[in-house]
Amino acid sequence: MSSESEEQQLSKKAAKKEAAKLEKLRRRQEAASLASSASSLSVEEEDPHSSNYGDVSLPELKSCSQADAGNWIRVVASMDWTQVRDLNQELKDKEVLIRGRAHTTRPVSKNMAFLVVREKGFTVQCLVSTQSEGVSRQMVKFVAGVNRESIVDVIGVVSIPANPIKGATQQVDILVKKLYCVNKALPTLPINIEDAARSDVEIETALQGGVQLPRVNQDTRLNFRVLDIRTPANQGIFRIQCQVGTIFRQFLLSEDFVEIHTPKLIAGSSEGGSAVFKLDYKGQPACLAQSPQLHKQMSICGDFGRVFEIGPVFRAEDSYTHRHLCEFTGLDVEMEIKKHYSEVMDIVDRLFVAMFDSLNERCQKELEAVGRQYPFEPLKYKPITLRLTFEEGVQMLKDAGVEVDPLGDLNTESERKLGQLVLEKYGTEFYILHRYPLAVRPFYTMPCYDNSLYSNSFDVFIRGEEIISGAQRVHVPEFLAERAQACGIDVNTISTYIDSFRYGAPPHGGFGVGLERVVMLFCGLGNIRKTSLFPRDPQRLTP
Repeated sequence: MSSESEEQQLSKKAAKKEAAKLEKLRRRQEAASLASSASSLSVEEEDPHSSNYGDVSLPELKSCSQADAGNWIRVVASMDWTQVRDLNQELKDKEVLIRGRAHTTRPVSKNMAFLVVREKGFTVQCLVSTQSEGVSRQMVKFVAGVNRESIVDVIGVVSIPANPIKGATQQVDILVKKLYCVNKALPTLPINIEDAARSDVEIETALQGGVQLPRVNQDTRLNFRVLDIRTPANQGIFRIQCQVGTIFRQFLLSEDFVEIHTPKLIAGSSEGGSAVFKLDYKGQPACLAQSPQLHKQMSICGDFGRVFEIGPVFRAEDSYTHRHLCEFTGLDVEMEIKKHYSEVMDIVDRLFVAMFDSLNERCQKELEAVGRQYPFEPLKYKPITLRLTFEEGVQMLKDAGVEVDPLGDLNTESERKLGQLVLEKYGTEFYILHRYPLAVRPFYTMPCYDNSLYSNSFDVFIRGEEIISGAQRVHVPEFLAERAQACGIDVNTISTYIDSFRYGAPPHGGFGVGLERVVMLFCGLGNIRKTSLFPRDPQRLTP
């Protein structure tokens, strides 16, 4: 590198540093100016309108029903609440009562201040002005001094502004008549919601213009998760997650499935291998369940016919990846098979197509909120899900110059490459790959009738990543014990499981899927920690 280019590089770095310093100085000056503006507001000793604002007293917040307990309870007792998201032009000139967080405050003068109130990701601009009846300068000063993220109750009249509002989701103003602070937030917060809600695109665009905006990294977000989940994108993510669980439950109930709840403390490994959390159970060795596998099969043997569970799953894997957690929410299904294990894949097909359709229909606002911070393309899927055999998938990879073991599992790179090939050839990002090699599946997986090297099992993929594993199970006890021993599992630790098949067991199969992974891949997010409310990975046990 020439000295001239080095100097140019140093000059650019120096310019960026200087721009960052100037931006910090500007922000400090702006904050000082706002503080000065608020403090300079005149305070008269007595305010005839003092009952229209203030901090709500503790006695009032103890679910007090006495109207004379304080100003706040007297005002709100006879009013109905309106959610911020429901504020629209149809409510023009109507008096409303809303509750939310003080998103931003902006004093304009001694006689006027703006407050943006946020509730569940929706925001509305509130105007406090002495031109309104019952509003004093002292009230303007009080509102201007409310700390960000404090909980406030606002009573005011809905007004339609002359120009579109850029700083709020709702295109109406609230002309404030009364305002009470229900709970104060600290003056200085560990992270600002505006910073946490900013997209990488916004940050990069500002940087190109010479402005360095704060970037909140993942560890900081997770350390202060209670603040981070207040952003519009996170509000959207976890409301979408709620819908995934709801649709999963409703669909299966409509298909004659029974919801069950299985124990998470078990005597032996439910999946085989060493990735289990071991613990002492009243002097006996025990572990946390890696899945409800054994008990959901036992439930089929108990004549429930079709069962499902939504519950925690524990994996003590040292997996430091974007898609693994030590604890996640499992969506598990088990069902009798009448003729062929394809019946299980039929349920997967119809369940997830119905789920994707419902999410696109019911969660439009939430998906938009996620997309503003984390841009993504809508998932491509077909009304009838594509099914390929493992051998067909391997052949597609070989034709593309990717060598894989025909009797081994696919690694992450191979799965992604196959997902790309499937999208190019079939136009879908959601597909089923079945007849996996027996050697890479759990001990309870049924081998194929025509080739014992393969199994009646399947994986399901979204955007080139595996989200579902399923199979027909071995329901013949002698063969099950044989398979367990072959996989290195102590048969004595699962004797009650094997014995349950000695009393008559129907052919059956099922599948399991991680709730967080479904949401991560449907929304095109790059890390599963974004879709876990309080993630647990090998390095994180708090908050």
